[in-house]
Amino acid sequence: MSLPTRQIGGHKAAINNPHVSDEAKEHSRQAIDELESQPEAQETRAGYEEDKDEVRQNAGYKATLKNPNVSEEAKEHAHQILEERDAI
Repeated sequence: MSLPTRQIGGHKAAINNPHVSDEAKEHSRQAIDELESQPEAQETRAGYEEDKDEVRQNAGYKATLKNPNVSEEAKEHAHQILEERDAI
């Protein structure tokens, strides 16, 4: 069986797909609630957080600031995070 986090990703995709029925979207919402409560999903997410390199994260936020296709709101958020980390 696949990881709960992968299953959650599939359900999130279904929710955002305009070709999926409202009934199927509701099923996906319920499935996400159930999957997120599983210890395996919580452990996997915690592992992802531990593996993230702050330098690479900061690089992504800096790229956000220069990307013309990013909203001003997203740029402000990136700038705020970089300021909090003393990265700019």
